[in-house]
Parts: sequence; structure tokens; C-alpha cells
Amino acid sequence: MPLKLNIIVTSTRPGRVGDKLGIWIADFARAEGSFEVEMIDLADLNLPIYDEPHHPRLQNYQNDHTKKWSEMSDAADAFIFVLPEYNHTAPPSFINAIDFLSKEWAYKAASFVSYGGISGGIRAVDIAKHILTTVKIMPILEQVMVPMVTQHLENDAFVPNEIHTQSADQMLKELKKWAEALKPLRA
Repeated sequence: MPLKLNIIVTSTRPGRVGDKLGIWIADFARAEGSFEVEMIDLADLNLPIYDEPHHPRLQNYQNDHTKKWSEMSDAADAFIFVLPEYNHTAPPSFINAIDFLSKEWAYKAASFVSYGGISGGIRAVDIAKHILTTVKIMPILEQVMVPMVTQHLENDAFVPNEIHTQSADQMLKELKKWAEALKPLRA
């Protein structure tokens, strides 16, 4: 059974570009072939600010949106978060989505396609890694960083350069190793 990779577009902002990067990395990962790939867009999921009456570690979810999010996340072996940088940190939609769940995250690998201005979202990734380790996700070192993201958009699509594709290839190979290594911990 192939490993399952969820690619999660975290920005929900109107006019965002993360969906374009999400489409690119999902297509790239499918072509690479190590994972069964599902792209999840938090804008489509439309999670409200955390609204469950019970702590997520109890998995006593009351709301349909939480049950759906739990099922989607629990099925994955690994994650790629498509992450913009907002005020030197991850967007609130990312933090909220992580906070909704607990056990569904544990012992899974994750990486990032980060983007923004000159920093390419690296400060957001630093903060996100800290949050992910708290819910027992293993963030790997390899990632794709896209500085000056608007310079890589053409005809409403993300156009990667060689550094982006090489980074994506290395990230997927390493993500597969970690996903395979962590799988027995979830048994």
C-alpha cells in the first residue's frame, strides 16, 4: 500500500498565491511517484476558529468540519504544508488547523513549500516547526523555499525554476524515508 501524502494549502486569504504552489507541488509529487497524493485547501475546508467543546486529544469531535478534517489528516503518512509568511510567522489558518486535532498528527513526517517576499517564508517555517513538534510531527530539513513568489507566476500558475524542482525532488525523497521510518510507531 503506497504512502499517503497530504499537501495542505494553508492560506485562506482572497487573492492568495498558495493554491498555485499547491497545484504545482501536488503535480510534481504525483509525477515523482513515491506517494498517493491528496491536495487539501484550508479555504475549501473552511474551519472556523477552534470551536470544539472537548480537548482534541479525546477525539470526541462534535462538529462535522472537525470530523472531516480528522479523517483527512488521520489517513496521511506525511504532510507538505504550503506556507506563506505573515508578519514573520505562519498564518493563523495554519495554527488553527493544527490546533483542531491531536492524535491524528502523531509520528508523521512533514515538510514545507514556503513562500513570500525576500525571506521566502523561512521565518514562518521556523515557527511552524516548533508548533508541529508539539503535536509529535517530525518536520524534516528539506523543503522548497520560494522568495519573491510573484516573480514566479505566469498565466495564473506557478512556474518553478531549477532550484525549486531540485529542492522538491530532494524533499520528497527524504519525506518518503521519514514517513516509512515513522509508520511502525503508529501501529
